[in-house]
Amino acid sequence: MHWTDVPIHFIDFEGSAASGILEFGVVTLRCGTVAETRTRLCRATGRITEEDTAVHRLDEAVLRRAAPFADEWEYFARLRESGPLAAHFAQAENHLIRTTWAYPRSAPDFARPGRMATEWGPWIDTGRLYPQLRPGLGEGRLEVLVAAAGLQAALDAAAAEHCPPDRRFYHAALYDALGGALLLAELLRRPELGSATIPWLLQMSTLDGGKRQALQQGDLFGGG
Repeated sequence: MHWTDVPIHFIDFEGSAASGILEFGVVTLRCGTVAETRTRLCRATGRITEEDTAVHRLDEAVLRRAAPFADEWEYFARLRESGPLAAHFAQAENHLIRTTWAYPRSAPDFARPGRMATEWGPWIDTGRLYPQLRPGLGEGRLEVLVAAAGLQAALDAAAAEHCPPDRRFYHAALYDALGGALLLAELLRRPELGSATIPWLLQMSTLDGGKRQALQQGDLFGGG
């Protein structure tokens, strides 16, 4: 399964287990190009700390009239059915989505083509891929990698097209999702990675040797 064979859905959440998901951003990549985006604010399900508000600039007054994230079940279930999910350091996104829905519907196991699964992951994770495949770009923080990869201007241009005017900064969900999606697309445009498969990207997105072995489906050019 070549990486262009299915859409890749890059996701970012703002919020915490305590407050619930307060904002989501989704960028769908098709053949490495931004094809669709979606974002909205979500009503808090718990307390939002002042420290969290200082980071994502969201508080209860802003979110009071928003619908809860749980209303998005059908949308996220369909995303999982159509292509692998991706994030920058995906452990946080996987944890947050599981606090709302422990499992998706039965969906294709993109790590093992031909099988089905009832997990949100495994995820394609740019926070794990970049240190392995482009170690010269420095630490894994999103804003550091975007700048080091020369993508800041492209991110700001994409944000002007896709993001709400007041949510065009780091730690706004769609802005961060766009940044991660551009990093992934840039990585996959490199000649040495042009033949990468979805199973290989999922394998390389985990640093756990046991989990990586369990996902093993062949090498970079072997297909699953």
